[in-house]
Amino acid sequence: MRRRIDLGPASPLPVALALALTAAAAWAAWLGWDQHRDVQPDGTETGPYEAWQVIGLGLTLLVPVCWAAYRGLAASAVAGVTAGLTCAALYDWSDDASGLFVIGVGMVMVGSLAVTAGVCALIGALKPKTPTARRGG
Repeated sequence: MRRRIDLGPASPLPVALALALTAAAAWAAWLGWDQHRDVQPDGTETGPYEAWQVIGLGLTLLVPVCWAAYRGLAASAVAGVTAGLTCAALYDWSDDASGLFVIGVGMVMVGSLAVTAGVCALIGALKPKTPTARRGG
């Protein structure tokens, strides 16, 4: 017989802070080290990130977001991941002299908010409903 370990209820604020730190650390691990732009033969620049880096970042954050959503902490997941990625992008891109980095940071914020909320909604819809207690009478 397998015993189920109940970790008890998680508090929303520590979960949001932990997810914000996780998101910022994941950004640093997947994107923070790559600052080199690639120059194409026609002179245009691409990068600095490759598609596999961004996909890796998303997949890395999928696990803690799903965990939080399954535990009923969707708001913490959305707020934490969005805040973590937004702060990481702001820090990483703030040396751009043109000032256009603010648009990119805003896009990261809106995109991470939308995707995280969508994942949380999907997990909430797929989560098995617990039966309500029947009252005797």
